[in-house]
Amino acid sequence: MLSQAVEDYIKTIHKLQENGLVSTTELANELNISGASVTGMLKRLATMGLVDYNSYKGVRLSESGSKIASEIIRHHRLLELYLKEMLGYSLDKVHEEACRLEHHISEEFADKIDSLLGNPEFDPHGHPIPPKNGDIPKTLEKPLSMLEIGKDFTIKRLADDDPEKLAFFEKMGFLPNTPFQIIDKAPFNGPISLKMDGKDIIIGNELATSIFVEV
Repeated sequence: MLSQAVEDYIKTIHKLQENGLVSTTELANELNISGASVTGMLKRLATMGLVDYNSYKGVRLSESGSKIASEIIRHHRLLELYLKEMLGYSLDKVHEEACRLEHHISEEFADKIDSLLGNPEFDPHGHPIPPKNGDIPKTLEKPLSMLEIGKDFTIKRLADDDPEKLAFFEKMGFLPNTPFQIIDKAPFNGPISLKMDGKDIIIGNELATSIFVEV
C-alpha cells in the first residue's frame, strides 16, 4: 500500500510530464509545498523505483510509476462517474469528492463500479478512463477557442480544474457529446457565437479554452 502523499506525487508528475521532464519548481508550485519537501520525496520515490530522477534535469515516472498512475486515475474517473450517475452529484463537485475517495478503494471495489456503470470509456468530464492494467488512451484535441467558423463540432472534454466553470458549463448545457456549430468569432480573443440545440449562445474566449473537441 502506498501512502496518499506518494499517490498524489505520482498523479501530479503524470499530469505535468506531458510536456517533458518535470522540474522540482513545477512540482512545488502545483502541490503548493516547499522545494525542499519535493526534493526529499523525489529521492524517496526514486529509491522505490517509481520515478527516474536527476536533480539537475528533472523527474519522470518509471514504468512502475506509470502503471500506478494509470490505476489511480482509473479509480478517480470511475468514482467521478459513479458520483455523477448514481449519486446525483453535480459536475463541479465530483472531482474534489473523488480526490478524497480514490486513495481508499480497492481494485475489487473499482471493478464493481466499472461493472455497475457498464464498463464506461469516459468520465463525466469526457476524460478517458484507463482500462484495467492498461495505458491511458491518447486523443488529439483542440480547444473551442481555436476552431473554425461555420463548421459542426461535438464537445469531447471539459477541463476539470475550475469548479465554477464546470458549474456554468453544466447550467448552460456545455457537456461531453453535445453537438454545436460556430457562427462567429470576434477578433482579438473576443466572444464566440455558437448554435447549440437550436439556440444562439455567446461564450467568452477564456471559457472556450476549457472546452475541447476531438480532431
